[in-house]
Amino acid sequence: MINWNKITAELDGLEIVTDASQVAKLSLDYYHFSPILQAQLADKRADLVVRAANEEDVLKVARVCVKNKIPLTVRGAGTGNYGQCIPLEGGIVLDLTPMNKIHWIEPGLASVEPGVKLAALDKKAREIGWELRMYPSTYRTATIGGFIGGGSVGAGSINYGQLRDRGNLHAVRIVTMEEEPRVLELRGDEVQQVNHAYGTNGIITLLEIPLAPAYPWAELIVTFDEFLEAAKFGQAIADSDGLVKKWISVFAAPIPTYFTALKDYLSPEKSCALLMIAESSLEPFYDLVKEWGGKITYNKTAKEAKKGTSLVEFGWNHTTLLARSIDPNLTYLQTFYWNLERVEQMYHYFGDEVMIHLEFLRAGGKAIPAGLQLVRYSTEERLNEIIKYHEDNGAGIANPHTYILEDGGRKIVDPIQLAFKERVDPYGLLNPGKMRAWLDRGQ
Repeated sequence: MINWNKITAELDGLEIVTDASQVAKLSLDYYHFSPILQAQLADKRADLVVRAANEEDVLKVARVCVKNKIPLTVRGAGTGNYGQCIPLEGGIVLDLTPMNKIHWIEPGLASVEPGVKLAALDKKAREIGWELRMYPSTYRTATIGGFIGGGSVGAGSINYGQLRDRGNLHAVRIVTMEEEPRVLELRGDEVQQVNHAYGTNGIITLLEIPLAPAYPWAELIVTFDEFLEAAKFGQAIADSDGLVKKWISVFAAPIPTYFTALKDYLSPEKSCALLMIAESSLEPFYDLVKEWGGKITYNKTAKEAKKGTSLVEFGWNHTTLLARSIDPNLTYLQTFYWNLERVEQMYHYFGDEVMIHLEFLRAGGKAIPAGLQLVRYSTEERLNEIIKYHEDNGAGIANPHTYILEDGGRKIVDPIQLAFKERVDPYGLLNPGKMRAWLDRGQ
């Protein structure tokens, strides 16, 4: 039995949160997007929360946890959706949001602490003509450490693919959970040992993030009578190498009805595309709209788009958030369709039970349609049938209804990540219960 008064004394000098309501809030994320995770994770809580202001604080927390064999779960802003930062076995939640210094930014690269908000980093980088390569729809509140630890794609992925693609994470510093915790620096391919590992393989304290040349991004909405025409239009933009774009999102009707803030620009019976296009590419873009029979209903310059809510906050998983605020019986899937033929197949097969929301990204050097479909949830059995049908017909499902690292996206055990965890977290104290490779080792 852990004596928490003793632990609090050992952590003297650090900011500690013990208020039950605050501890509960800082123990959870947006896991409730999944009715399955909602049942599994609703009662999971840390025993206390510690906020770290610097690397020395992190080392102190690590030492106390190792000495007393206390589970430690790291969190940023808690904007994930799969329970990545929810402590399954209690213990301490380590909040890294106070570690929010931008150490330096130079052309193409930035050195930042994990608690830096993505929007703040993007704004600072733009001062010297650069920007984030990609960011999620939660960019205004999400932290860079949380994005690296639990995210994978976002606006910009049409150009730069996924976070795990070589070159999208330059270097990280981590604190280990060994008998005597150390600081390690990982560079190049070594970063994959902690990239998208849910904080199971070390506590990130510093990152070097590659940047992209900044463009003034116009934001547009294009509506279509037919969803498949909208989807083909999205693929046409994605395949137009001469068009500079940051984001291509396509929604089948009736999804646009959930975008109440955009109701003046959308029609319930029409499908639509939401886009970010470089202002210098608008003229050829307009020709493409005309070619595919679309109608532009919303067109903001980059300067205008900076005021108010960006259209990106209607895409990616913000779509799920907005839809669920109107119909809480909705849930979602994450799918690699790979091609439009498979999109069409699923569209006709499932109808409105699985409403298709496409996000275009680069995978293996090709522009592909991926999905964050809205699913009308009935039972867990039916949801699994829907997943199985997709997989049996060649689609890849990154299952958002599991908190297990390997069961979500990659579906395979990564021996490199396991070997690294055995080295840097030999007692399995970091975010226990999330890595199948660790749970199944020796079997």
